[in-house]
Amino acid sequence: MPSGTTYSSWYDLGPKPGQLGPAVILGHVDSYTGPGVFFRLRSLLPGDVITVQSGPKEFTFEVSRLLTYPKAHFDTAAVFGPTPDAELRLITCGGPFDTSIGHYEDNIVVYAVLVG
Repeated sequence: MPSGTTYSSWYDLGPKPGQLGPAVILGHVDSYTGPGVFFRLRSLLPGDVITVQSGPKEFTFEVSRLLTYPKAHFDTAAVFGPTPDAELRLITCGGPFDTSIGHYEDNIVVYAVLVG
């Protein structure tokens, strides 16, 4: 995860945005100081468009689905596994906040496919 709540970070052990496979970008939903970069991620719907700038290039992805995974049952294969096309995964925290440990119980994952 990125060190601050106002930035997202690309998982650099996987494909870059626009390359074959799932490019994964992580961002915080919020912090004790307020909303984070992915605060509104849970509002995305299938058909919504996401634009990612990677260096001088810009890529357009269309949301195909949004899933919530309990952190204890995160579907690593679905999120990071190979895909036949260039895809995007946006990941943040969600679900109930567990005050005893100071973390959300779930992860929200947006799945999107390259359209331009």
